[in-house]
Amino acid sequence: MKRLHGLEWPEPANRIENLRPNSPVRRLEMVVLRMYPRRMIVSPSYTGYVAAACGRDETGLVGLVLWGDQIQQVTLGDIIRLETGWCRSRDGALVVSTGKHGRLTVIQRFADARRG
Repeated sequence: MKRLHGLEWPEPANRIENLRPNSPVRRLEMVVLRMYPRRMIVSPSYTGYVAAACGRDETGLVGLVLWGDQIQQVTLGDIIRLETGWCRSRDGALVVSTGKHGRLTVIQRFADARRG
């Protein structure tokens, strides 16, 4: 693990600076900087809550889409890992998500990082 700004960062397999629109994201680790209120989505492919967020690693910032239970799972300041997701461009900014088949894991809680 690498220490940066007082936090221990797992070595990322991918970095935000390497993301490209309309491409898969195998693995990406970031700290959650901001979360916006959830909203209900009703569409033919998904019905449930969605929330926008943003995160960063040492190479840049990226938008993040949280689906359903992920909204309660993640809190501000957590270090998360997104696996088997996707990257899109929206209004000129990159956005990542797990989509239907990916996985989001909380690697380190913000409260735990402050204690260590």
